[in-house]
Amino acid sequence: MRIIKVALLAALTMIVGCSSRVMNRVEEDRSATYTAKEYRIQPGDQLDVKFFYNPELNELLTVRSDGKITLQLVNDVVAAGLTPVELTTALTKAYAPELTNPRIAVIVRTSITDKVYVDGEVNRAGLVNLTGPTTALQSIAQAGGMRESAKPEEVIVLRRADDRSVKAIHVNLKNVLLGEGSAQDILLRPNDIVYVPKSAIANVNKWIDTYIRKNVPLPIGIGYDLN
Repeated sequence: MRIIKVALLAALTMIVGCSSRVMNRVEEDRSATYTAKEYRIQPGDQLDVKFFYNPELNELLTVRSDGKITLQLVNDVVAAGLTPVELTTALTKAYAPELTNPRIAVIVRTSITDKVYVDGEVNRAGLVNLTGPTTALQSIAQAGGMRESAKPEEVIVLRRADDRSVKAIHVNLKNVLLGEGSAQDILLRPNDIVYVPKSAIANVNKWIDTYIRKNVPLPIGIGYDLN
């Protein structure tokens, strides 16, 4: 009898250990808030460069794929990878030989990362702009709403953590649509993927591997590493 108990205890320990390793990659995370990091400019961002004392030099431009912007008098300047403050400092230095007192401000008008990707049983799958606090249901509405074949109680939000692992957040939007459980309708973060399935997803780990690696055409600025 004692041998049986020891064997059961060992088996249980192995199961718990395996479950912990799986959940390191796929875990519940319903936090609506997070600490924002200082934004760094990326290719595709739209920048507003303003000169306080030389408004004729003002520019509204898009960061090129090589990470540079072209300005009057100083030509190409590297912008990608810099914060708006760092770019302001770089431009002030670049214009110092040309202007008596260069006072410059850099404003990110449109950020390529302020988007989420909505896929699955929606009418217009694709990128959705985050123009302010946006919930999962609101992003689906911007994607044309759910199809009749959708399973709103099984919606999944994929989110990349700081360590580049993927978190899968189950969201029951059926209750939200019925006026219940509004806390389920979580706030999205830039680069989240909202997936509305046609049927229940039984094995979330396997589904993420298949979806991320084989199926979804991730746009620039959105990337997931499952290794």
